Amino acid sequence: MTAIAARWRCAVLAAAVAVCQAPAATAQPAAAGFFAGKQINLICGAAVGGGYDALARLVARHLGRNIPGNPTVIVQNMPAAGSLAATNLIANTAPKDGLTIALVQRGMLLARLVNPGAVRFDLDKLNWIGSLSSEVGLAFAWYTSAHKTAEDLFERELIVGGHTGVDPELTPRLYNAVLGTKFKIVTGYNGTADIGLAIERGEVEGIGDWSWSSLKKQKPDWIRDRKITPLLQSGLQNDPELPNVRNALEFAKTDSDRRVIELYLTQKRVARPLIAPPGVPPERLVMLRAAVAALAHDAAFLADAETSGLEADPISGAAVDEVVALIAATPPDIAERYAKAFAAPSPAQ
Repeated sequence: MTAIAARWRCAVLAAAVAVCQAPAATAQPAAAGFFAGKQINLICGAAVGGGYDALARLVARHLGRNIPGNPTVIVQNMPAAGSLAATNLIANTAPKDGLTIALVQRGMLLARLVNPGAVRFDLDKLNWIGSLSSEVGLAFAWYTSAHKTAEDLFERELIVGGHTGVDPELTPRLYNAVLGTKFKIVTGYNGTADIGLAIERGEVEGIGDWSWSSLKKQKPDWIRDRKITPLLQSGLQNDPELPNVRNALEFAKTDSDRRVIELYLTQKRVARPLIAPPGVPPERLVMLRAAVAALAHDAAFLADAETSGLEADPISGAAVDEVVALIAATPPDIAERYAKAFAAPSPAQ
């Protein structure tokens, strides 16, 4: 087990013990009454039609039932800059009353290292409500491509679709810079749904990172009919459903290479984070966190997720806090090398 994977497991266990040992939070009457008859605006930092959007709408159908006062929840999409716009809004200008929250892309956890000029938030000042799932990413080629193994990614160029500032673009860029793969990234697509269409139309040959859980729900026919060739998985631990797919960590040549890739993959442990603005009254934040945690055992929510073809396994805000702390403790030399990997266009881009 890697050092980061071991620290993650310890962090999750500690958070779970803390949740179990803590006395049940009792909302103050005034706080509980605050949400009655109100509307919560759930900002989705991704485009309509993708995995984040589908999860946001799933949450909107069930979250209010778990909040005292049973507020309604509506979704507003704000996909600009891979959730940077949504996260900056939450951190700086969103109302701090608990009625505006956001589902943002996991890249926000490391955004300051990649794009410091555009980041106007501090991780430790955001209120992390929880995460809707963890994930493992998959790089794959369309069946017509000559790429059949992970080793082929180092031998010949694979043209993949990218979404600026998000995993389909960031992951292959990092692999090119650190591992020496030869992804050629065509950016400008507005999410995995658009990239999927581009793959089917022959505009690109594959993708450098698509969530395995989302892929098997959104494109089951691709898997069933063997229209794709899995090449490389990205996660601190391998997905048991992908036993014959090599992990990107296996191709790290040095300890520094490995630690940079591990840093990137850490964010996939809290792949669908929900945030609230700094300054939300503590008693309201407690209720929001409890409502997200309750979804993990909410039969109606889980059944809806299954019916909707979505994989949801909510994680507590305390567990997300632990991941944020691990990222904040990254050694300066690894953080610097990580940033440099994204400082210039990928050699194959």
